[in-house]
Amino acid sequence: MSAQRLEHVPVLLHEALQALDIKPEGAYLDGTFGRGGHAAAVLERLEPGGRLYGLDKDLAAVRVAKELAAKDSRFIFRKGSFAQMDGLVGMLADFKGLDGVLLDLGVSSPQLDTPERGFSFSSDGPLDMRMDTTTGESVAQWLETASEAEIADVLWRFGEERFSRRIARRIVAARQQKPVDTTAELAELIRAAIPNREMKKDPATRSFQALRIFINRELEDLQLGLEKSVEMLRPGGRLVVISFHSLEDRIVKRFMRKMSLPERLPRRLPVVDADITMPMKTIGKAIKPGAEEIARNPRSRSAVMRVAEKLT
Repeated sequence: MSAQRLEHVPVLLHEALQALDIKPEGAYLDGTFGRGGHAAAVLERLEPGGRLYGLDKDLAAVRVAKELAAKDSRFIFRKGSFAQMDGLVGMLADFKGLDGVLLDLGVSSPQLDTPERGFSFSSDGPLDMRMDTTTGESVAQWLETASEAEIADVLWRFGEERFSRRIARRIVAARQQKPVDTTAELAELIRAAIPNREMKKDPATRSFQALRIFINRELEDLQLGLEKSVEMLRPGGRLVVISFHSLEDRIVKRFMRKMSLPERLPRRLPVVDADITMPMKTIGKAIKPGAEEIARNPRSRSAVMRVAEKLT
């Protein structure tokens, strides 16, 4: 296993494998391959007839995934977002549906720990934050032309930042002197704009999260990915989602709850219980890392895992 893969510790690994309820000859999708921690553990439980499909749009993840695909014929990888799973995986010749979908959301440790990616406010680097650096615009490029109101709106909507307007005002004022194009510059602007500091939390945390989510369309992709997962799962298949902040978890929670409610029927229509159908049912309660895992991997402390099973 490469050193690159060892850098990332998969969160809630045992719990995710248990939730997937893996069948040795089943077909599964890891929609966020990352460095392959969850994928390797799934493959250990699959027989030769089993299949694991992998997706990721991060170029470093793509390199690791292609190495694995070259060594293991049970693993099939495609570059792209899980929001495109129907086109990337669903159109493959041997595809017959999935027995499980795993989505491990957010940003990985290697991405945070590589200054050149621009995800972290704790080390200086180019202000990029794109998962796929071959497409779209970087955060620095967007900040060059976005209006003060647009910047404030993004920081509030995707980071729930109370001082979004003050931060936006600072950014717009600063870019009149020179472009804001490094993580250190942006982090200092944000810190200077926030009057009240939270204990043990950098003032730039929410804004960096907001800009990353916005520039990568993470919440839009999540909604699409959830919907397409249900379409591609076979009856009895499991949807397992690990979120790392409240905006993601809220979308997942509401989606699973909606899918687990009976379909609405016209009033006064004579129906019996057997006529009422639900696309999915939730499995257990939300699962969070235990004290031992958090001590071993502090970045896991905000993780929340939710599970649902397709019924029809």
